[in-house]
Amino acid sequence: MGPLVGGGWPRRGQARSAAAEAQQATYGPGTDYVAGSPHLAHPQLHSWILGRMRGLAGAASVRPGQLRILEVGGGHGTFTEYLADMGAEVTVTEISKASADVLAQRFRRSAAVHVMYDLNGEAIFDLPADFDVVFCISVLHHIPDYLQFVARLSQLVRTGGSLAAYQDPDWYPHRRRRDSLADRAAYFAWRATQGNLQAGARTRLRRMRGRLDESLAADMTEYHVVRQGVDDLALAGLLRSSFGEVELHRYWSTHAGLLQRLGEHLGMRNTFGIEATNRRGGGDR
Repeated sequence: MGPLVGGGWPRRGQARSAAAEAQQATYGPGTDYVAGSPHLAHPQLHSWILGRMRGLAGAASVRPGQLRILEVGGGHGTFTEYLADMGAEVTVTEISKASADVLAQRFRRSAAVHVMYDLNGEAIFDLPADFDVVFCISVLHHIPDYLQFVARLSQLVRTGGSLAAYQDPDWYPHRRRRDSLADRAAYFAWRATQGNLQAGARTRLRRMRGRLDESLAADMTEYHVVRQGVDDLALAGLLRSSFGEVELHRYWSTHAGLLQRLGEHLGMRNTFGIEATNRRGGGDR
């Protein structure tokens, strides 16, 4: 299912093309990924994700020096560097040309990191189906047809391997009311500190009405707000058809440090990670 755009449902190809163009516009030269990314800005949340990645990568390693990892949407390479330091061979993709250039420059001397500029998000599916682990961090909520995308991505995982996604907003209808209210309040509190509260209010109003403005890159990179987040349960059901074990992790993530600590303390939930392990009948080396 795609989002409402201009009052109608776009065809799948059109939606993905519009999203790809918006990614290019939004994540251009000089983008500060940390400022808009709680999982990069908050040490405790960042460390938790790193720990989960380390555990999956360690469990999937079958031979020393043979760990092959695919990272989809690597940004400026924060997690890429961590995976490479573990001794993995990492293929990292980016749909933003500016970010792909940063990655290429950052890892120009590393034989273990292969950077792929994926203009429309399709080149990735031409890669060999022999990855031990596939990671998507803060990626799925930008993709209109994320269920189909994950189904295809699963086919790149070798038998016995894993696929994991972190830092996606959970399905709004599943949220507790207090978590929804806290999430909304935290958003506007953060917007106020950015000096663009009015713009944020207008954006939020459009999204609450179930509409996106195709002329605004900010709208076209945030499909999840109109389609009510990412359906974590549907995603888990999909992955169970190909993997032996699937585990969901629900947690709190917001921009402001104080509100992040408060939400963690109160046990709030608005974000999820999903880990699928023991791929059945996947690609083989």
